[in-house]
Amino acid sequence: MAPLPRFLILLLAVTSSAFAAAAATGAPVVGEDYVRPPPARCHRKALLSLFPWSKKEESAAASDPQQVHISLAGEKHMRITWVTNDNSVPSVVDYGTKESTYTMKSQGESTSYSYLLYSSGKIHHVVIGPLEDNTIYYYRCGGQGPEFQFKTPPSQFPLSLAVVGDLGQTSWTTSTLNHIKQCEHDMLLLPGDLSYADYMQHLWDSFGTLVEPLASNRPWMVTEGNHEKEHIPFFESGFQSYNARWKMPYEESGSRSNLYYSFEVAGAHIIMLGSYTDYDDSSDQYAWLKADLVKVDRKRTPWLIVLLHVPWYNSNWAHQGEGDSMMASMEPLLYAAHVDMVIAGHVHAYERAERVYNSRPDPCGAVHITIGDGGNREGLARRYRNPKPAWSVFREASFGHGELKIVNSTHAHWTWHRNDDEEPVRTDDVWINSLAGSGCIQEGSRDRESRKILMSP
Repeated sequence: MAPLPRFLILLLAVTSSAFAAAAATGAPVVGEDYVRPPPARCHRKALLSLFPWSKKEESAAASDPQQVHISLAGEKHMRITWVTNDNSVPSVVDYGTKESTYTMKSQGESTSYSYLLYSSGKIHHVVIGPLEDNTIYYYRCGGQGPEFQFKTPPSQFPLSLAVVGDLGQTSWTTSTLNHIKQCEHDMLLLPGDLSYADYMQHLWDSFGTLVEPLASNRPWMVTEGNHEKEHIPFFESGFQSYNARWKMPYEESGSRSNLYYSFEVAGAHIIMLGSYTDYDDSSDQYAWLKADLVKVDRKRTPWLIVLLHVPWYNSNWAHQGEGDSMMASMEPLLYAAHVDMVIAGHVHAYERAERVYNSRPDPCGAVHITIGDGGNREGLARRYRNPKPAWSVFREASFGHGELKIVNSTHAHWTWHRNDDEEPVRTDDVWINSLAGSGCIQEGSRDRESRKILMSP
């Protein structure tokens, strides 16, 4: 075996010394210097047993509900979605506030799709409600089968949101889901790249089975990423699978497309934008966004949060510049509306920026977070650009998830938890003040200028 080059020996020695020093002092290694250790096989196997992601056993009845997940569907309503292999199963949901006692019933709609040689099962969408806030409901899909339960979000603060992007279906995905299961949350937000099916439609089915234990219990609010496109020129249009399986409240929010929408929960107005549909100033999405922002009442919803897939502020070498055109078009609107946070995925690493606008730190800009590190099969984006931009506060290439606990109208606590640690360990931890409680929103000439931008044709 040839001897190692001298520079490599020195590099290994320096790296080993640094980690030995950290271990000796008990100081944790975080940020760009952190090197993710290989997973323990027994640990991965145990996690996979908690969240099986193969298809359901063939012995299951064709009429049994599969891939059950829920999402908000307007004020005090919830959409229940599931799949059956039996087309005769009705799209009905029986529900109530006591186990096995169903005092209410709702009927909905169903759809299906074909993609090349694949044909989906019957996909059911049923909206139930009105529902009480912060209440556990028990429900049954299709008039038979197992009982599920969910808890509705609260009507006021505090509000707890789990956040994860670029999820996929790997052992690291399973670890992420297991961590999320341990944290108390009212809802999960996912800024794109769900199943990583990438044209192989049966992987949408396995993904639905994988996330069912969590997604049937708390509402999952998602937007699309590049892995949802699945467009084949001349053969298949884009987003067929995503739109059929993950119907979001776009109609309820005045949108013409399932690829962008908004909703309100407790005291937060949350906007899900589409990075892969038109966003220039002549597009439907741009016009819809302006109209939606104008309607926001910061006294009723003091927190204004935006999610999209492609990050606008990214110091990782991966996907550099891909969000620039969307940012040039839409960032002035978000700034004029005093958006508090912008959360993105796409880059398979974690990064948090301080409040920023027009590529410079700005106390009235949004806090930008990239969290495309849910566990996808493509691996981590380990290379960051140096020197670090002035707006970048924390960055690390690890798998993990985020938690946003909105305590009241002025304060929220953001934490990021990497998979390698126990769930309660916070690798990144920061308190965020709402712009609604700052001097950025005030009556006067500046606020009138902001409204003018949003009201202009």
